[in-house]
Amino acid sequence: MNINETIKKATSKSDFTNMISKIKHSQLQAQTFHRQTKLFPEHIALGEYYETIVDITDELVETYQGKNGILTNYESYELENYENSQQVIKYFEELVSIVSKLRKNITESYIQNQIDNVEQLIYKTLYKLKYLK
Repeated sequence: MNINETIKKATSKSDFTNMISKIKHSQLQAQTFHRQTKLFPEHIALGEYYETIVDITDELVETYQGKNGILTNYESYELENYENSQQVIKYFEELVSIVSKLRKNITESYIQNQIDNVEQLIYKTLYKLKYLK
């Protein structure tokens, strides 16, 4: 492996770790919003998200690590308290933007397919948050 391939792989692994850190945080953030909202449809949508994202993320990380080695240097982020529905929608819109950006260096189609499942769940949650009130 030449130096450019080594750098690309290191950057790719770092981007992947950052993406997984954001996704893992989203489970806790969604759970926090879920417990603080007073809107029943929002409560249900957020509950479905945080219960589903765990398994999707676990499969994604295990697949990636099987190919590329164990991930290290996870990031952690502070949780936000619930303020309103627009805050929650904005959070998920930013999350899907981050996932979309950080997935670009992944070349394996089977890992891209698993990331598609993450984005699908985020968009499904956004649909419920925006239109099922």
